[in-house]
Amino acid sequence: MGSRIRTAMSRAKYAAVGAAVGAAVGGLWSRNAASTGGALGGLAGATLAELKSGAGGVFADAEDESDDADAETDAAA
Repeated sequence: MGSRIRTAMSRAKYAAVGAAVGAAVGGLWSRNAASTGGALGGLAGATLAELKSGAGGVFADAEDESDDADAETDAAA
């Protein structure tokens, strides 16, 4: 349970930092760009946190499927 909370907090930190950076960069142009930059920065930060999370991340299912396909190929040979 504690590791799930730590993982969620880590993802939230990445999203918050991404949103802050995006809003700061967008704010150099206008309020609308700051809002859009904050949203895109938050999305980028959350995506980075998900990719960084390791085996439980986005590509965990893809790796499992490729391992299953390799096992089926080996079994057929």
